[in-house]
Amino acid sequence: MTTLRDITRRVTIITTALIVGLTASYAPSQAAEGGARTTVTDHPGAPGTMLQRFEDLTGRPVGDLDKVLAVDAGGRDLTSDQLAALVAGEKVDGVKVVGTMPGGRDILGATMADLADGAYDGKGDTATGTTSLIFASSVPGGRDWCLTMCVASGKSIWECLLSRRAGESILTLDLSGDTTIGGTKAAFEKANGVTVSGPSAVETLVGDGEPSAKDVEMLLDGKDVDSLRRVATVEGPDAGWTLADIAENSGVVYAKTRAHIFTVSLPLLGKLLVVCISQDGGKTWKCSARQWDGF
Repeated sequence: MTTLRDITRRVTIITTALIVGLTASYAPSQAAEGGARTTVTDHPGAPGTMLQRFEDLTGRPVGDLDKVLAVDAGGRDLTSDQLAALVAGEKVDGVKVVGTMPGGRDILGATMADLADGAYDGKGDTATGTTSLIFASSVPGGRDWCLTMCVASGKSIWECLLSRRAGESILTLDLSGDTTIGGTKAAFEKANGVTVSGPSAVETLVGDGEPSAKDVEMLLDGKDVDSLRRVATVEGPDAGWTLADIAENSGVVYAKTRAHIFTVSLPLLGKLLVVCISQDGGKTWKCSARQWDGF
């Protein structure tokens, strides 16, 4: 069995979305993508108050306001990826951009109603009941940037969801085939300095070619890829199973490329995935997971 000292840690920087769970009352309230909302009563300076509140509660800077978008999303919540696409000037199905405004200190002193019509002009009488505001901010000289979506709830109440997007690491550990499921879990726990529960399940995927780095990212996000097909799932796998034996124990015949996806749970962040891939018959494995650094 491979010891933790034998593990080579390789870190690749990617960009991903991390929802920060906050509310005005300091208690979590579930919202889109597992995030949470804070409620802001509209007043002159409401945008600045909202961003400062998130900064105070997280203990991390939200940075300088770069851009504000007023969009008509039909009253629905948007994902972090959709918010990022809109800020980047891309089209999102079912969403109409009402107006785009440059950031700055002045706009922080506006009212939400003023910005909701897509123009910072002291007026706000043309916004529809489905208009939302997207605030994009970034930390100068850093990798951290934030997106906040605010939706009107009533005449002067706005519910805001903070989505922090930062340079987040994918941890890649090189493990031997005789490493057990329990040993794999322990390796990632040590690498991240946190304790997780599970795995609650392990999926087996097979293929004929080498999955790309993009494929690994998609698998970590729970998506399907063309290079691998899902062939088996085992609930509550035995922690003593080795990586080399999981496929056989799952009833899967030999394949050139094998992959296993473990589902583990982390407090506050919920379910996370660990992806292990072998291309030499299960002798060696590259196991990847997004860094579990919490908030």
